[in-house]
Amino acid sequence: MYSTYMSNTSPKSTKRPSSARTSSDSLRRGWTTGSCATAAVKSAVHALIYGTFLDPVTITLPKGQAVSFALSSETLTETCATASVIKDAGDDPDITHGASVVVSVTQTAHHRGIEFAAGPGVGTVTRPGLPIAVGEPSITPVPREMMCQAIREIVPDGGFRVTISIPGGEEMA
Repeated sequence: MYSTYMSNTSPKSTKRPSSARTSSDSLRRGWTTGSCATAAVKSAVHALIYGTFLDPVTITLPKGQAVSFALSSETLTETCATASVIKDAGDDPDITHGASVVVSVTQTAHHRGIEFAAGPGVGTVTRPGLPIAVGEPSITPVPREMMCQAIREIVPDGGFRVTISIPGGEEMA
């Protein structure tokens, strides 16, 4: 397991992305962990390339809807950018509601693809049967593609290592 998680990030805010209720009888919309990670990835890559974090950061969901997220922390060093978003699960009884989704991004010199790594609180696949190879971080295909698309919006052909952490994730699981 490769980790670039930086423990010296300081909380910027605890603002959450705006959730919406479509009517008084409907549930309040929340966001997936993958959407939160995608927003953090996009902002971190922007900071690594251009020196500034996007905040708020807008991403495109799989069905084409654009949504914005506020960062809760950000750290930039010469070789790594780390951003986090606080997950708002809406009215979904998701154990990760309120969790910090932390993403650290580094550039890779050896290839032009995107590698995913599990940081603290993110599991790895241990048995065959999922659409992800054994040994890979437990990040399903749709969030992986969302993150790759967000990165390609900023850098069409760069190589990056994306490490996702959920502080306290092991205890939540």
